[in-house]
Amino acid sequence: MPSSAFSTTAWLEDLEEAVRRRNPGEPEFHQAVREVLETLAPVIGLRPEFREAKLVERMAEPERQLIFRVPWQDDRGEIHISRGFRVEFNSALGPYKGGLRFHPSVNLGIVKFLGFEQIFKNALTGLGIGGGKGGSDFDPRGRSDTEVMRFCQSFMTELHRHIGEHTDVPAGDIGVGGREIGYLFGQYRRITNRWEAGVLTGKGTAWGGSHVRTEATGYGNVLFTAEMLKMRGEQLEGQQVTVSGSGNVALYTIEKAQALGAHVRTVSDSAGYVVDEKGIDLSLLKQIKEVERGRVSDYAARRGASARYILGGSVWDVPTDVALPSATQNELTAEDARTLVRNGVKAVSEGANMPTTPAAIRVLREAGVAFGPGKAANAGGVATSALEMSQNAGRDSWSAVRVEEELSQVMRGIHDTVCATAERYGRPGDYVSGANIAGFERVADAMLAQGLI
Repeated sequence: MPSSAFSTTAWLEDLEEAVRRRNPGEPEFHQAVREVLETLAPVIGLRPEFREAKLVERMAEPERQLIFRVPWQDDRGEIHISRGFRVEFNSALGPYKGGLRFHPSVNLGIVKFLGFEQIFKNALTGLGIGGGKGGSDFDPRGRSDTEVMRFCQSFMTELHRHIGEHTDVPAGDIGVGGREIGYLFGQYRRITNRWEAGVLTGKGTAWGGSHVRTEATGYGNVLFTAEMLKMRGEQLEGQQVTVSGSGNVALYTIEKAQALGAHVRTVSDSAGYVVDEKGIDLSLLKQIKEVERGRVSDYAARRGASARYILGGSVWDVPTDVALPSATQNELTAEDARTLVRNGVKAVSEGANMPTTPAAIRVLREAGVAFGPGKAANAGGVATSALEMSQNAGRDSWSAVRVEEELSQVMRGIHDTVCATAERYGRPGDYVSGANIAGFERVADAMLAQGLI
């Protein structure tokens, strides 16, 4: 009845306001919570037991929040004090699982937004992992290997007491790649005197890591996008694709999109973007970004006449069929979305975490653009991390072919679950509602079964 629907909506609005009051000065976390709450009215209306058990309130409050000092020394002997974080948000489905981000922008609100998103993303994989996130305001860019090692060792000296393969399993994120994971794992092993391979994921394949883990987030987003297009009677092959960013997610988004026959023309960083009319030369881009740690302007300078570098501006000004934001949060604004719509975009799918602003999402959905939210579309990374955990538990190593097959199955399963859930709640084609509700139901059912803890 309308009155019941209104009371549920009002209750959710009051809850959002309570979260804001309880967590002041954390706009990214507020945004993440609002984006989920806006879609939960149908499930709360049909399942009042969730409301009575205050499951939404409990999910919005982390089980544990850790903030700690990380002292380290640079190559000149100068001492620096960084701040470390780990938010263990929800373990109803399994051990906390989520990456570590090393970047100057990291603060408690950023980590909480990422951890909250991780709850639902991990639930969608169906692989028995809870949600958490962590990191530091340390910036590894421009630091030597020995400086990064000293920082990682100091960071793990505190973090080790809070993690473990049955408790909390961190991975990499922005600023944390194979080098950082190696140093972190080495210090954990040194302190604990245990070869506990399952305590960290994203390890080297020679010492407990999984094939395809590096590629998984980008690959997974492309696979999810292909499923969205298939629902509309189209395929990715032959489509013009715009990718933002130039980090791990962007590189392997480009790789998979090109493998499926798409024409990827763009790449970007914080200073500007490149348009390459011949299509991105991935081997050159990897050399510049992964080996030389250079900028996309270097790519344009060395690529030749087909590539032009635009300082500043927006990569979303480039006309495209498919847009895959793969850089950072809130990079695609409402104005960007309107430009994409004017230029005929068919699908937008999030490789990064929350890269599309709420206003931009509204523009895209109102225009009928297929929109893949990050908690579904970029779940390939954490799904492959869970597959790495499975290999570690059995002291096994799967082939790259097997891991990629498993990843493909997981991404198809997420897409189908999201679509079926949206349909079940009267919102066909609404990937945002489908992802939020499907993830929420899985976690809520587990919390309900386990009692008030």
